[in-house]
Amino acid sequence: MGMEFGWWDKDADGVKWQINARFHGGSVVFSRKTGHNSSWEDFAPTDEQWDRLISEAKRRLPRRLMSAKEFALLKGQRPT
Repeated sequence: MGMEFGWWDKDADGVKWQINARFHGGSVVFSRKTGHNSSWEDFAPTDEQWDRLISEAKRRLPRRLMSAKEFALLKGQRPT
């Protein structure tokens, strides 16, 4: 089952980005865009963005929106 996570973030230059992380089939794809008229672009996430994704996923566990197995798979995708 595929899942999407989303939030807003600012980079070092002060540009506000809409971040979208898609988790499907054991892989995670991070995309971002700025403004309404720009296209989504895939990018390599920072450690802080990975932390945010794990935190957002952890909040879904008690509400049973994500299983413990899916959470373990998601955590396993994070590069070390």
